[in-house]
Amino acid sequence: MTGVTRPPDVAWRYEGRSISDVLVALDAIRTKFALAESGDADHPHPRNFVMTLVAVAANEAEERVARRACRMILEQHPAQAIVIRDQPDMDAGLLEATISTEVHRSETASAAQYELLTLHVRGAAGDHLAELVDPLLDSGVPTYLWWVGTPPFGKRAFDDALKTCDELVLDSARFESPYLSFLSLARLVTSPQRRQGVADFQWSRLRPWRETIAQFFGPAERRPFMGGISGVGIDYAGEARGNRIAASLLIGWLSSTLGWQLQRAAGGTGGVIAAHYLTRGVKPIEVNFRSVPKAGLAQGEIMAVRLSGAAGGKTFNLSIQRDPERPRRIGSDAGFNPLHQPEGGDDAGLELAERRAEWHRDVLHENIDAMHHTATGDAPGESVPRHPTVFNRDRRRGDASLVLLTMIDIGGGDTLRHVQRMEPEDAATLLVELLSMGTRDDVYTRSVPAASELLRSV
Repeated sequence: MTGVTRPPDVAWRYEGRSISDVLVALDAIRTKFALAESGDADHPHPRNFVMTLVAVAANEAEERVARRACRMILEQHPAQAIVIRDQPDMDAGLLEATISTEVHRSETASAAQYELLTLHVRGAAGDHLAELVDPLLDSGVPTYLWWVGTPPFGKRAFDDALKTCDELVLDSARFESPYLSFLSLARLVTSPQRRQGVADFQWSRLRPWRETIAQFFGPAERRPFMGGISGVGIDYAGEARGNRIAASLLIGWLSSTLGWQLQRAAGGTGGVIAAHYLTRGVKPIEVNFRSVPKAGLAQGEIMAVRLSGAAGGKTFNLSIQRDPERPRRIGSDAGFNPLHQPEGGDDAGLELAERRAEWHRDVLHENIDAMHHTATGDAPGESVPRHPTVFNRDRRRGDASLVLLTMIDIGGGDTLRHVQRMEPEDAATLLVELLSMGTRDDVYTRSVPAASELLRSV
């Protein structure tokens, strides 16, 4: 995703006590733009947008993150964006507002202007959110509420704020009290009164891990391995207990998908967790967490996942490591050579990459006739589209912190090894992904309570 270049123009500033003054200013800015674009001989074009994005920040750093992400959203989608920040040193009841505008012009469509509204209020932003945001919302489009930091779960003001939005976006990796906040999140997700979809940046960060694990079980001959898992190990960045949310979410995903029942769990020193599950009521599964100090990674980020077991007379081991250690080995020239050459291709089986390429190829072929007809004008069947070429040999980059090394051992055969590069995980990129993919993920919804059950048992 391309970065934001220059800041938008500030069209209006305000310091007062009435949100109605902000509404009047917004209407005036939009009317002025519409009249300027239409000219004297045309009617003003209607203002269209697809959503309202409300971001709540607790401090200046969170506000910078929110403003940058909102601008990247607005550059790609016609939307209304509002950033609200807690400003505890302001006078009670005072409101500071800034409206920034930028015009996007297209060769095939009318010009569009977006407005980024920033509101500074005194006290916890959630205490004012409903009364501030509700007058600014337009009916007929969804409203996304993005809480940049830790939402005030359980407070009446937060519950009122949720009533103004259709979807809630948050980042469980940023929770100040991970354990308590995640349990509150689980109660919200499972509440029968909840009407909002809930999207979590943390869940998106786990996608490469979930995809790699799922792809291992993709081939039909490996499906029995899903019922033969006997051990799972997860390493996460941190010291002592740290932030266990990501690791717990991965186990919650596995246990809720494969039907594991938690029997007991215990925590030890150094952030170690040992949990015991049963599958189908008989087969035991041992799960272990541990925290490992790692420079360059945030607290709680997954560093390694290991699955082992046996089925159909074969044992299997799946190992996925982020930024793996690269031991040196002595070559024939008595010099030291890296085990994994930078910028080099894999020298062993690239099975996971091939499985992903095969999936993309299948999706492409489902509609290839229609796409060929659209591109060429030929009637379906009159000509044959060329078979696409899919390159599945990923290239390694210099930034090892975004590298995943996957190793597969089955039945004592040769080790299959695959190196893949993870995508960057900045807030703006993750927000675009969440909003484009939707916030109502049934898999996430069932994984959260399974993860919270594990955390409560420790």
